[in-house]
Amino acid sequence: MGVSVVDSSVAGLGGCPYAQGASGNLATEDLVYMLAGLGIHTGVNLQKLLEAGTFICQVLNRKTSSKVAQATCKL
Repeated sequence: MGVSVVDSSVAGLGGCPYAQGASGNLATEDLVYMLAGLGIHTGVNLQKLLEAGTFICQVLNRKTSSKVAQATCKL
């Protein structure tokens, strides 16, 4: 037994507008970063994922909720 599926969304975008006080979605960038830190190979290229998140946020004129993206853009 264990976790076989985890739901996340690029840049943490999406969510339910009807769930008052909901904290939002888990950013895929943050999930992949955490799993890599735990030594779990995902096969996901984090740099490409960050680029995809940046792109979609620019297109939608939204800010990312990914902590990894926020930290790396300040480097």
